[in-house]
Amino acid sequence: MPGTAPIFVYPLLGADDSWSGFSMEFAPGTSSDRETLARLFSSPLLETFDHRHPWFLPALSSGYDAGVLTERSVTVFPTHPDPQEADALSELEASLRLARRKVGLAASPDTKLPAAGCWDYLLISSSHAHSLPPFTLIGMASRTTVLATDVHTHNDREWVLNNACVLSTGEFLLTRSTPNAKADITRLKLLKLLTLIADDADTGALDTIFREEPKLSYSLLRLVNSAALSPGSPITSFSQAINLLGRRQLQRWLQLLVYSDPNNGQHPNPLLQKAAARGRLFELLARHIAPPLPAEHVADTAFMIGTFSLLDVLLSMSMPEILRQLPLPEVVQKALVEHEGGLGELLAAVTAVDKRDLKAASGGLMALGIDSNDYVDAQLEAYGWASKIHPA
Repeated sequence: MPGTAPIFVYPLLGADDSWSGFSMEFAPGTSSDRETLARLFSSPLLETFDHRHPWFLPALSSGYDAGVLTERSVTVFPTHPDPQEADALSELEASLRLARRKVGLAASPDTKLPAAGCWDYLLISSSHAHSLPPFTLIGMASRTTVLATDVHTHNDREWVLNNACVLSTGEFLLTRSTPNAKADITRLKLLKLLTLIADDADTGALDTIFREEPKLSYSLLRLVNSAALSPGSPITSFSQAINLLGRRQLQRWLQLLVYSDPNNGQHPNPLLQKAAARGRLFELLARHIAPPLPAEHVADTAFMIGTFSLLDVLLSMSMPEILRQLPLPEVVQKALVEHEGGLGELLAAVTAVDKRDLKAASGGLMALGIDSNDYVDAQLEAYGWASKIHPA
C-alpha cells in the first residue's frame, strides 16, 4: 500500500561470516500496516531461505499473525517499553513463553543485564558489550544466545566474535578493513575485463585476460557453478561459460566476480553476497520507480549500479578514482558518484537503509514511488537469490 511504512530486512552474520539469520526493523516512530506484515509472513519467497535461520522481530503490542515465519521467529522485547504499551507487551511475552516460542531482550546500557537463561536471545550493541566486565558475555552465552548489534568496524566484529557473540549485524561491511591497502592487482585486471565487456570486445580479447590471470578464470568458474546458477552440468572453461550464459549474463557474473576471494578460499564472503543482493534489489525496484525510467537496458543498468556501489569499500579506492579506470555509461557514473537520477536516488535510499537511517530511507523510497509491498517482495527475492551464491 502506498504511503505505509516499509519493513526493513537485514541479514545477520554467523561466526563463519555466512548469513545465519535475519532481523526486521521499522523506521523510528512507525510500525508497518497489518497488510504488509501479513504479506511478509505469508510470502512464498520465504521458502527459498534456510528454515534453520532465526528471524528477529520487534515486539508489537498487537502481536503478529500466523504465517511462514511463525516457527522461525524470535520476538525481541525492549528493556524500556513505551508506558502505553507496557502491559500489552508483558501479556504478549507471557503468552509467547507459555507457547514455548523464542523470546529475546534488547539490552540497554543503563540497566543490569538479566541472568543467563532468562531469555533465549540477548541483543546487545557493540559499544555496550565493550563496557562490560571481562567474561560477562561468555558467562551469559552458557544459557543465552548473544547477538551483537551496531557492529561498525572490523575490529568490533573481531571483538564480539571473541566474546561469545554467535550472531552480529553487518554495518562494518561498509567500511574498509585496511584503509591504506593497495588494491588487488587481480581485481584491477578484472576492471579492465569489465571495460572490454562494456565495449563489446570479441571473445578472444576476453579470453586473453583470463589466460593472463588464472585466478580470475578459476574464480569465475567457481562462481558460475554456484548454487545460484545451478547449471545442469559443470562449466569448465571460459568459452563454455560465455556460450552457455551469453554476454549479458556473463557480464553480471563478472561484476560479482570482483568481490570473490582473490585467494580462492572457501570462507564465505559477506561483501560478495551483499553486492549480489544490492544488484538484484536494484534490478527489481527499478521497475517501480516513478516516473518510469527509460526501458532500454534499465534492469542491467540497475544491477550494475547495485553491485558496483561497494567497489570503493572493496578496492580501498575512491569511487571517482575507480571510474576513471572503468569507463561506464554516464547514468551509471552519476548514480554512483553523485546519487543523481532515479537509480542514484535509489542508491541514496539503500545506503540510508544500511546506515540504519530508516527515516531518511523511508522518505527516499516514498519519493521514488516504491510502496511497502513492492519493497518487501524485492528484499525477500534479492536476499533469497544472493543467499544461494556459495562459490565452491
